[in-house]
Amino acid sequence: MRLFAAFRCRSFAVLWTAQTLSRLGDRIYLIGLAWYVVATTGSASAMAAVLVANLVPTLGLLLVGGVAVDRWSRARLMLASDLARALLVGAAAGLATAGLLGLPLLLALSAGFGVVDAFFDPAYTAIVPQLVELELRPSANSLTELSRRLARVAGPAIGAALVAVTGVAMAFALDSVSFVASALGMLVIARGTSTTPQREPSESPVQDVRDGLSAVFAVPWLWITILVAAITNITLAGPLEAVMPLLVTKHFGAGVELLGGLDALAGIGSVGAAIWLGGQTRLRHRGLLVYLPWVGCGLAVAALGLPLPIAAAGLLMVVVGASLTTLELVWMHTLQELVPEGLLGRVSSIDLLGSAALVPIGYVAAGALADTVGPAAVFGGGGAATAAILALALLHPAIRRLD
Repeated sequence: MRLFAAFRCRSFAVLWTAQTLSRLGDRIYLIGLAWYVVATTGSASAMAAVLVANLVPTLGLLLVGGVAVDRWSRARLMLASDLARALLVGAAAGLATAGLLGLPLLLALSAGFGVVDAFFDPAYTAIVPQLVELELRPSANSLTELSRRLARVAGPAIGAALVAVTGVAMAFALDSVSFVASALGMLVIARGTSTTPQREPSESPVQDVRDGLSAVFAVPWLWITILVAAITNITLAGPLEAVMPLLVTKHFGAGVELLGGLDALAGIGSVGAAIWLGGQTRLRHRGLLVYLPWVGCGLAVAALGLPLPIAAAGLLMVVVGASLTTLELVWMHTLQELVPEGLLGRVSSIDLLGSAALVPIGYVAAGALADTVGPAAVFGGGGAATAAILALALLHPAIRRLD
């Protein structure tokens, strides 16, 4: 199948295997982390604080990470990141075993993860074009998305069973082992393939950041899409990630089974989109291929606020999953193909930073509005606003002509 064509590249096959193990370990860790925080503090605010402690360092250091990715070997940066995370989560396992892992240490460990993520995430986006030929990149990016979905489905189930049988410390320890396994894979890639950008870095890292920002703002389809993503993280991600449990209980009058089912249906849509895109050799009309599914996702979210039967809500979540995966994969492929290799790390970090900068505002605003006007109104208004914002962006010729 064309979907698996990227596995012909040995280095990508090693990368995919290593990162699938690491992502699986991460999902196991997150289940253990959530359970540990609730069990030891009994506070939802404590869990929110742990998540924020992870996000803030990432946002603060993404530009630095992008500069590093464009200056040094991307494989070696990822290797160092995996080893650092293995030590951090290994320390969490040891402290949990000894009964010493309190909230202050959890916040510090989460912040450490956030620091490392600022380097690892742009490095992953930038290393794929160095390992995979142009015609195989749709396959590579789709396989990456399938890896994430596999981990999202299997990881929580394994983590819950592991915590129930052996305790939280073992879940943390298994994540540490997964990072070691990933590091071994990155060591193979670092030794066997040159993954250092072919460019001469400037003398000043500050100038490197300026060059990255200039590259983004010189290309309308780049900066417009990053801006739109930032705004829709308030109008779209806020309802989907912060208000969905309330929509299930108050709007549909259901329990956790429906919540899990809707998430699974979104996953089915995502897998379907990844398989379809992975079979393409050439993506055409990429501006429309990013924005039209994005509009469709907004309309689907708005429709979730209507008085619909549960079966219809399930179909809408399939649309949401397929739409989000389509736009994300097409966007990643576009960056990897059209952004010069020597700038890809910085442009990726600016993209990640701009897209995620308003996520905390989206969570807080959506949650507060849902408590005031109800979850259905938040979904209806947020989805409709998302579609309207994207329709405005489509008026720009640079978006419509992106091929």
